[in-house]
Amino acid sequence: MVTKQFTGSPDQADLRRADSLAREIFADVANKWALLIIEALGERTLRFGELRNEVDGISHKMLTQNLRMLERNGLADRRVHPTVPPRVEYSLTEPGRALRETVHTMCDWTHRYLGHIEASRDRFDA
Repeated sequence: MVTKQFTGSPDQADLRRADSLAREIFADVANKWALLIIEALGERTLRFGELRNEVDGISHKMLTQNLRMLERNGLADRRVHPTVPPRVEYSLTEPGRALRETVHTMCDWTHRYLGHIEASRDRFDA
C-alpha cells in the first residue's frame, strides 16, 4: 500500500484532490464500521469481544481490519497486557475522541430524522 505523505502543502489537506492525504484519511474513517466502532468505544476501553458485541453484525475480519486502520491513523490505541492468554484492550486516542464528537452528532442526526427519511423512502419506493 502506497501512503501519501503530508508535506505541509495545502494540497495535501484538500479533500477535492484525488491525490490528497486528507481524502485518503477521510476514506479510511468514513465507513459504517469505523463510525460504529468509534461510537461504541466512546470514552471506554473495551476488549475485542466486548467491542464485537457492541457493534452488532460486524464480522471478526471487519472488526480486525477497522481496528488496525484506526490504530494506524492514530485514532485508536491498542494495549496488550502480558497475561496468559494475552488481554488486548482498545480505546480512542485524543484525536479519536475528537472525531467521536462528530460521529455522535451524526448518530443524533440519524435518530432525529429517521421518521422523515423512512417516510421519504416509502414515497419514493411506492
